[in-house]
Amino acid sequence: MQATVSSVASALHVDQPRASKLVTSAVDAGLLSRVADKADGRRVLLVRTARGRATSAELHRARQAACATAMADWTDEERAVFADLLTRFVAVFGGR
Repeated sequence: MQATVSSVASALHVDQPRASKLVTSAVDAGLLSRVADKADGRRVLLVRTARGRATSAELHRARQAACATAMADWTDEERAVFADLLTRFVAVFGGR
């Protein structure tokens, strides 16, 4: 799926004007760029910049480290149960 302001609004469960403001902030911060859709000139696609990709990777590493710290003393079985429950939770929560 290609990112658009509409897809951002849907993913974040916010209205279009709010998503547009968030996207503008990300563009202004150098995290995203707006690119004309070659297939439909009326659409604008959102593309992560090199800075945006680096920021995403940094956030991903930080989340992984925080989770590893929080679960450092968990058994493999506890981690498996948690993963199963979290997967179920995300499946239901994401559908709302």
